[in-house]
Amino acid sequence: MTDFDARNLRNLILGADISNRSTALPIFTAFRKALERGDIRAAEPSGDGHWQANPWVKQGILFGFRLGILVDVSDGSLRFFDKDTYPMRSTTIEDGVRIVPGGSAIRSGAYVAKGVVCMPPMYINVGAWVDEGTMVDSHALVGSCAQIGKHVHLSAAVQVGGVLEPPGALPVIVEDEAFIGGGCGIYEGCIVRRRAVLAPGVTLTGSTRIYDLARNQLIERSSSNGILEVPEGAVVVPGSRSVDSDFGRQHGISLYAPAIVKYRDEKTDAATALEQSLR
Repeated sequence: MTDFDARNLRNLILGADISNRSTALPIFTAFRKALERGDIRAAEPSGDGHWQANPWVKQGILFGFRLGILVDVSDGSLRFFDKDTYPMRSTTIEDGVRIVPGGSAIRSGAYVAKGVVCMPPMYINVGAWVDEGTMVDSHALVGSCAQIGKHVHLSAAVQVGGVLEPPGALPVIVEDEAFIGGGCGIYEGCIVRRRAVLAPGVTLTGSTRIYDLARNQLIERSSSNGILEVPEGAVVVPGSRSVDSDFGRQHGISLYAPAIVKYRDEKTDAATALEQSLR
């Protein structure tokens, strides 16, 4: 409906009455389509390196769950039941998204740009933003409202956590040209800056400490916004550190401690560029 555009959707979605489904459903449907077109998003860069969450967009996504009715969306012998407000996203060849056969799914309300490659089986959830040229590899998850930049590689079994509540919380962000190795997990309160590389098996949350061996510094989440940032071009590998207590030393206990071993160089670029042959 042409009356619903990005300029007035905010007021419409925040003022929608969930008890009046016949009135609220067209408003929500317009909101969901705006997400899919990329007209609105759960978080966006401010232009100075900072990211700003859009709480009203998350509120709109949550509104859709409350508004929805559980329906049978089974496919043959495979049984599925979900809210009718969030069907699987309909895609066509004109979308320019490469979806390789094998059980992948993109939920409605997700923005997936042209040139994205989806290897089976992977899943992109509502509110996510996956920008052009990115590869989402097998068994990878892009969680609700996660923001993935251009030409990112999410390797096999990568888990990018979703953040819907609280609405003002910044979702997980992976910036342009980052390379996320197999089995990595990136969860609430994390930004992976441009061209960073996470080696296979790295797990990050907002409370993780990263030991920067290249610059001799400790990276922790910001005291002002609670966000943990992986620096631009950093190469992060799994590591461990010993527990400095009598009991810890007695039992040989060590804790997980990801470490930056270097910053991206030509050798790193050559290793991460191998994916281009898959395109």
